Amino acid sequence: MASHFILKLADPFPLVLLLVFAMSTSALSSQASDLKETRMVLYFQDFSGGPNATSIPIAGIAGKLWTFTQFGTVYVTDDTMTQGPSPKSAVVGRAQGVTVAAALDGSNALVLVSLVFTNREYNGSTIEIQGNSKQFQPVREVAVVSGTGKFRFARGYATFETYFVDLPSAYSILRCNVTVQHY
Repeated sequence: MASHFILKLADPFPLVLLLVFAMSTSALSSQASDLKETRMVLYFQDFSGGPNATSIPIAGIAGKLWTFTQFGTVYVTDDTMTQGPSPKSAVVGRAQGVTVAAALDGSNALVLVSLVFTNREYNGSTIEIQGNSKQFQPVREVAVVSGTGKFRFARGYATFETYFVDLPSAYSILRCNVTVQHY
């Protein structure tokens, strides 16, 4: 019986398997140490009316007014993304995406937004945001689900806050606080 056990230990397969496992866990732990965290505050300059609108309804229920609280209304957005709240602040990219009034009572919206960076530091990179935005809450949290370029494999969260609203001109500023982990 003992000689049978010794022969099994002499078999190279278990040793090779152990070596491969040790190398893979070492690679994973070194990759985990490369994980970075980036926090940023961005401002979306949003115009929902007028000749230079950056957020417009494109679909909705026939016979109903297409508003951000009307269930089924779909908005497409291409907002300028700035470093500060002033529209004259440095442009860092575009917030491009779709928002759908997804709750029957108009309280929630499904948000799908790509933060497309054009500034020097992150040029060509994106952060992908998705989630249920509780429209009437002062702070609305959604998930960062992915990214490209410098934000490859990004994960994290973002919050939206209405920073400023001017109803007569259909202009608002949204603050977007983003926390992402990426490689």
